[in-house]
Amino acid sequence: MTGRIVVAVDEVDADPERLETLSLQLRDELLSTGAEDVARLTTGDAPPGTRGPDLAAAGGLLVTVASSVVALSQVVDAVRRWLGRGGGGRTVELTIGDRHLKLTGASSEEQTRLINAFLASAEP
Repeated sequence: MTGRIVVAVDEVDADPERLETLSLQLRDELLSTGAEDVARLTTGDAPPGTRGPDLAAAGGLLVTVASSVVALSQVVDAVRRWLGRGGGGRTVELTIGDRHLKLTGASSEEQTRLINAFLASAEP
């Protein structure tokens, strides 16, 4: 059984190209977590006459993982480490079904509390 996590990267004053760069950096890290797949998130078909079958959502990733708390924790920990190295101005929003977790520059203790609550609510 697998689960899907939508990951949305944002940065203050970032254009779509910058968000794409950031999401690809995060993608590389997420692939090292044992995620089954990490793909660019798409928003639908591209307009007629343009190249490519669909539109990529700037800064968006779709992470496929085993449906377990351990797998989810690994993804969240990788996001947290990546976010911590980025300095201020970045946010990452994780969505599993109808549950959302937005990580920003909150204190480590506050992030830990929020992450634990999020993971507990997302248990299969």
